[in-house]
Amino acid sequence: MSFTTMTGRAFNQAVSEAKKAANLGPVFITDRGRPAHVLMSMATYQRLTGQQSKIADLLFMPGAQNIELVIPRSTELARAADLS
Repeated sequence: MSFTTMTGRAFNQAVSEAKKAANLGPVFITDRGRPAHVLMSMATYQRLTGQQSKIADLLFMPGAQNIELVIPRSTELARAADLS
């Protein structure tokens, strides 16, 4: 895995190139010569954090508004709560 270092100014002027570089490895963005931020792909972030997709993220995906959600009606009767 390679990594790239960019100044904040260079990042602002070349966001597209930074995003392409982030697909190959982390992009360290410096502020006054010191590392301040890291840009990485979402796949890398999820792998590092062990994070799985959340339902809200999946519903926000393009085309999700065209999915029909059918929830069958439950046939179970309600039960009294046991508060003891």
